[in-house]
Amino acid sequence: MKYLMLIKHPETFKQEDVPQALYDAMGTFVTEAMKSGAIIDTAGLQRTSEGFRVRLSGGTIAVTDGPFVETKEVVGGYALVEAKSREEALGFARTFMDLHRIHFPQFEGECEVRPLKNMG
Repeated sequence: MKYLMLIKHPETFKQEDVPQALYDAMGTFVTEAMKSGAIIDTAGLQRTSEGFRVRLSGGTIAVTDGPFVETKEVVGGYALVEAKSREEALGFARTFMDLHRIHFPQFEGECEVRPLKNMG
């Protein structure tokens, strides 16, 4: 089953603050997981100031450019994983967050994991 891992953190998080050790550890983790087929795709996202929202409300579509000042927490990255079970998907999320705990102890955030619906 495919799962989407959404990495959330405060909007104030600055990419420049990320230690090289975390990049190195994540690079190893992601490379190995991609080789095994466990991670299908992953990426970090640019700041909300580079994005926009398209909202449908009351039959009207509105576009709002970032940054989104009312947002305290943002999705900062994602990983699409293939896991045999919920427990295996949980293991990937724990490993990801543990790498942050070890290599970037001041990081605060969460990894939301959601199974994808089979649309076929």
